[in-house]
Amino acid sequence: MSRSERITIVGGGIGGMTAAAAIAQAGFTVTLLEAAQQFGDIGAGVTLSPNAMKALDHIGVMEQVADAGVEPTRQRIQHWQDDRVLVPMERASARAKYGAPYVTIHRADLHAELVRAATDAGVDLRTSAPAASTEGTTVILADGVRVEGDVIIGADGVKSVVRQRFETTPAKFTGHVAWRALVPVDDAIRSVTQWPGIHIGPGKMITRYPVRGGGLLNMVFFARQDGWTEDGWTLPADPADLVATYAGWSDEVQAMIAAASTVLLFKWAINARAALPDWTVDGNVALLGDAAHAMTPFLGHGAACALEDAVVLSRALALSETTEEGLRRYVAARHDRASFIQAESNANADRMQADDAALFGLGAMKDEESLGLFDYDCRSVLV
Repeated sequence: MSRSERITIVGGGIGGMTAAAAIAQAGFTVTLLEAAQQFGDIGAGVTLSPNAMKALDHIGVMEQVADAGVEPTRQRIQHWQDDRVLVPMERASARAKYGAPYVTIHRADLHAELVRAATDAGVDLRTSAPAASTEGTTVILADGVRVEGDVIIGADGVKSVVRQRFETTPAKFTGHVAWRALVPVDDAIRSVTQWPGIHIGPGKMITRYPVRGGGLLNMVFFARQDGWTEDGWTLPADPADLVATYAGWSDEVQAMIAAASTVLLFKWAINARAALPDWTVDGNVALLGDAAHAMTPFLGHGAACALEDAVVLSRALALSETTEEGLRRYVAARHDRASFIQAESNANADRMQADDAALFGLGAMKDEESLGLFDYDCRSVLV
């Protein structure tokens, strides 16, 4: 059913593009503004847990995304010194247990499916449209062009322009840095590709998983480190920095570092935001994803939260008499969960980078599955 409200979404990443598709499918007129010259996400991987995949099911692309990614059957957490397994994790039953698969995928492959869904839903997709400011429900671009609408949704990430309507405090450095690399799989790293998972140690950890049919291995190296505060995802890094940071780590880790040293390596500082008390202002402006609740990546749920936000927002708007009511219902349905995940992600960094890695998993586990995050269903949660 068609609705008269014109929704302007600022930011064409995972959350913004999903919101655009879902809101347009609900009958609204949607314009999406993306700063980049073309749509496409960075060359990195993303983990999509079952709760995230349910959001993709809502916009009709879950199986396409699963086909483009990898459904791992197992994962494990290993000790930094000798590769011994601390905690094995079974993933083969995800579909049966949660009603949706667990998928690892190249971000560009995911984004392509989201763009297709938004295009099919009739979204007005505009590139080279960087937002500079907002005024009421008008988005003012860097070149002075004014984009009029009735509602603004800020999905423009950790450096959100729209969030300036709520606060002017910049994102804060968390004390963590990360390196990422995508490497072709060969015999030297085949075993860690077949056993995706995480190495943990004092102040550091490494996660890896396959994408593109298992032909590429996505690796992210995390460390507590001062002196680097640049947070761009495309900043080249020196492999020697990685070698020095993980000196003394296990044979499997050294094999991953050697592989990462043969391709483009990137480093960034992990910045995050404190929780806002509200994500909507003036009855016609709201935030989602990192713009609302940028978090550390130590529960692997940043993208999942953005996807959940997008679907719940679309449902709340469709079920409400006014957009103000819809935005209020959206925040009421999402704020507590996202704030909880923000806090637990920080806590998980401490758990997984503790001084004695051998103790990990000996007590009650606290991870994304044991915390119940996989059970959430944005398609049916009360709004």
